[in-house]
Amino acid sequence: MSIEPVILYKRLAPEEIGPDLLQHFTRHQVTTEVWVKENDQYKTKADSFIDHWDDAKKQQVIRDLQLCALAGGRVVAAIAAGRVIGFANVESTRFGSSQEYVELPYIHVSNEFRKRGIGAQLFARACAEARGLQAKKLYIAAHPSVETQHFYRAVGCTYAAEVNQQIYEREPLDIQMEYVL
Repeated sequence: MSIEPVILYKRLAPEEIGPDLLQHFTRHQVTTEVWVKENDQYKTKADSFIDHWDDAKKQQVIRDLQLCALAGGRVVAAIAAGRVIGFANVESTRFGSSQEYVELPYIHVSNEFRKRGIGAQLFARACAEARGLQAKKLYIAAHPSVETQHFYRAVGCTYAAEVNQQIYEREPLDIQMEYVL
């Protein structure tokens, strides 16, 4: 029987987001089935691919997190034994017809720590941070894998009432979702 590590959840200040933040983080996801939108209907279809972050991708993500924090957004992390095992961030810029959305660009849990409720905790903390930014809705361009879509539905997300075209164009296969805060 293994002992579960104590997990600390905290907001990271810009100076805490350094180049080795994700040194021990494993972003590895095997996808075999995805959600797609065809003729204004969502359905699942077979599609096999692997998402894996190399060191260059991790550095890009770290830069994105640093920029977010420096611009007034929020970065939250799950930390165990001194290492980041999960993180999420909320951008500070509001958008939408009523300026009620903020974006949740990243929410990830290291592969070996998945299915322990860490993602749900990070999501709840990201929602609290978004409320602190006076947002009414969280906007998510969600990975289309069936597993990822299951997570977002389980925490209460729905399809976005308004689609942010700029976010959509970054990754057109993502499913545009929202969460009412």
